[in-house]
Amino acid sequence: MISEIEKSSESKMSKTIGVLKRDLASLRAGRANPAILDRINVDYYGTETPINQLSNISAPDPRSICIQPWDPKAIPLIEKAILKSDLSINPTNDGSLIRLTIPQLTEERRKELVRLVKKMGEETKIAVRNTRRDANDSLKKIKKDGKIAEDEWKKAEDNIQRITDKHTKEIDDIIEVKEKEIMEV
Repeated sequence: MISEIEKSSESKMSKTIGVLKRDLASLRAGRANPAILDRINVDYYGTETPINQLSNISAPDPRSICIQPWDPKAIPLIEKAILKSDLSINPTNDGSLIRLTIPQLTEERRKELVRLVKKMGEETKIAVRNTRRDANDSLKKIKKDGKIAEDEWKKAEDNIQRITDKHTKEIDDIIEVKEKEIMEV
């Protein structure tokens, strides 16, 4: 019973960190990264379809992304979706390929992105701590029902705290790496 709570908590915390990694990957950091297009959907024949399901996406150099749709009729739809998105990048189209040129970030924009990254990290830590609280509440309920002894409960609570600390440190490391990436000129 205790091990199930610990495993469940660790699993939830790991999934929370996975969401943070995915969100950070889609953040534009001044370097061409095809993951920035992951959140953009195209209205393709009446269905909202992710760009990566309509085309081949590559980053041939650090400042550009190439999108090569499998259906040439999708080119104007993809362009329209990119223009409507929050990327602030103008696509160029040569008839069979869409190119996105990633502009250099200004110092002000870099600082703004770092603040956003820190905020995302803090929100993730809050989610991890909420998972810890839920696990501790479950342990208290089991203890109150008399299903475990005081020392078992304390040991389980310490294990939950250790799991939480490990995931919090991982979040800090991820945020630090992303900050360095953003501030890199």
